[in-house]
Amino acid sequence: MTSASLAAPVGPTRPRRRTAQRVLPGFNLTLGYTLLYLSLVVLIPLSALVINTLSMGWGDFWAAVSAPRVLASFRLTFGASLIAAAVNVVAGLLLAWVLVRYQFPGKRMADALVDLPFALPTAVAGIALTAILADNGWIGQYLAPLGIQVAFQPAGIVVALIFIGLPFVVRTVQPVLEDTEKELEEAAACLGATRWQTFWKVIFPGIAPALLTGFAMAFARAVGEYGSVIFIAGNMPMVSEITPLVIIGKLEQYDYQGATAVASVMLLASFIMLLVINGLQAWQRRRTGT
Repeated sequence: MTSASLAAPVGPTRPRRRTAQRVLPGFNLTLGYTLLYLSLVVLIPLSALVINTLSMGWGDFWAAVSAPRVLASFRLTFGASLIAAAVNVVAGLLLAWVLVRYQFPGKRMADALVDLPFALPTAVAGIALTAILADNGWIGQYLAPLGIQVAFQPAGIVVALIFIGLPFVVRTVQPVLEDTEKELEEAAACLGATRWQTFWKVIFPGIAPALLTGFAMAFARAVGEYGSVIFIAGNMPMVSEITPLVIIGKLEQYDYQGATAVASVMLLASFIMLLVINGLQAWQRRRTGT
């Protein structure tokens, strides 16, 4: 008998248990960091806004949010945001469709330009749009003789909001279109479906949740947009003054309670809109069985 056999263990051996390799720290540490980060960044500022608003009496709150100038800014901000988000849903879907389904020269450049509003400072975007759409601008000089004025009017606000909101719809819909199975479209065509029927019955149910998400993101971004709007809006009270500018004006006048009251209304409207969109998405998933 060799020395190696004498050194070998006698009897069955148990396999070693492999410990799970975690890339991130344990659950307790990760969860604690997540809650701390969300509290510092989201919960504490929003709680301060709500607490400051609740400290006001109902009469003071109603007087702050029902002033004619504030109501006009609400109508302009939410109305322009809805119009811009609706336009971006259609334009973003068409742009995403072209980028996914077609090959053409300069496709990579066009795909990169979609992200330009993300990287471009909002103030630069506002100045550029104003220079182009003003009465002496590249496009405005042709619109002015027709009696069409875009800059320093509510129409200019809509144009600016369309510019900054388009990438949200495109980047939300684009990956969903890429994952859409073309075999289903071919099967629908073989069964005699028209192009419109194929889109409405086969493609649209799969991309509808992404469209709703893109609409919600574009609308939420437009409601709180400030930098790209103030240059092209004209900032005329009761005409082209957005709600964020009203809040800034109240803060400059040291009317902190009035500013928080107006901001809390916008916060509540944003939460309601997000709940509605989430409900529509859940309904869409149940209907499609995904």
